[in-house]
Amino acid sequence: MKTQDTFKFAETHEWASIEDDGLVWVGISNHAQEALGDVMFFQAPEIGRQVKQGEAIAAIESVKAASDIHAPIGGEIVALNTAMDASPELVNANPYAVWLFKIKPASSESLSTDLNALMPLAQYESGPGA
Repeated sequence: MKTQDTFKFAETHEWASIEDDGLVWVGISNHAQEALGDVMFFQAPEIGRQVKQGEAIAAIESVKAASDIHAPIGGEIVALNTAMDASPELVNANPYAVWLFKIKPASSESLSTDLNALMPLAQYESGPGA
């Protein structure tokens, strides 16, 4: 997995990482996990679900709040991090090392368009993630 310096971020606090397998791994930012507090539950999207960029597709709950997780890119949900079922608090320890689900982009053209709508780390940290 790549580092957060290579991730792209959505205004809704999800990160996206294009990995060597051609899939986009998705997680939540440090800002999001700090705002949530101790995560207690993750409701994953269904494998095979077609998603659009910005669509609320999952939920994460903590002792303080519940929050939707949005698709940072469009495509198909192809994998879930099953470790989140038993230990959703893993995301609090290192949110940039814990992916929640993987999306197979609809096409390379749509991936490029979707990624251009996201922010690099420095822009995210000086804006929505500040």
